[in-house]
Amino acid sequence: MPRRSWPLTVLALMLALPFLYMISVSFMGDVELLRWPPALIPRAPTIQNYVAAYQALPYQRVLLNTALLAGCVMVAQVITSAAAGYAFARIRFPGRDGVFRVTVALLTIPTILLLIPRYLLVNAVGLVDTYPGLISTELVSVWGIILMRQTFLMLPRDVEEAARLDGAGEWTLFWRVTLPLARPAVIVLAVLAFVDQWRSFLWPLLVTQVPQMAVGEVALARFHATYAGNWPYQMAAAVLVTLPVLVVGIVAQRFVMQGARLTGARVRL
Repeated sequence: MPRRSWPLTVLALMLALPFLYMISVSFMGDVELLRWPPALIPRAPTIQNYVAAYQALPYQRVLLNTALLAGCVMVAQVITSAAAGYAFARIRFPGRDGVFRVTVALLTIPTILLLIPRYLLVNAVGLVDTYPGLISTELVSVWGIILMRQTFLMLPRDVEEAARLDGAGEWTLFWRVTLPLARPAVIVLAVLAFVDQWRSFLWPLLVTQVPQMAVGEVALARFHATYAGNWPYQMAAAVLVTLPVLVVGIVAQRFVMQGARLTGARVRL
């Protein structure tokens, strides 16, 4: 291994060790966990913690709720971010640069300040404890718009000009020409939007009040309150909630790295 890669290897191990220990504890029993010195690897692994956590969460309902939230928001953010990013990058309209500066400025507003106004709006239309209420406020990503605008600015215009000569309109240019060329950035946006919503906590906690509507992080917090003294149960539940997004991250890692290289230039205001 090259000497220059050792710092990154050490950093990667430091980041991975808590997760690996969480997995190890999830296979331990109460007695084994409390012995001294603390055990790093279970001597008698058991899957009973996972069986109990699967039933207590309940995992199938929590997985369905979280997957619906993350999947719907991912699709919506990809569509809205790509369309707005293309408009800011390729379509000239009055006030375009000013509108984009205002869009960038929205990133300075802390998300927590918007929780109460969003809840009041959702409650006013009767969407509390519903999937539309859970999903509707997350359909647009300011960061995603900026990412896609930068991507479209970096794409060459030669193919677009050739398509224009053949009579292609703006929708055809967007959907059939530029969007396929921006596929790496679209994958990056999709993966990050999915992961962000999978680990979302504050908004689902506020807008869903019945256990049947709980998503992963909310269900995990309630599980922690119920089984506060049983660490193996808690670790098993945490692994179950984390496992799907971990699989998505591993599968999409190559595409995320490719998209990060494509979109790594400075944002031009």
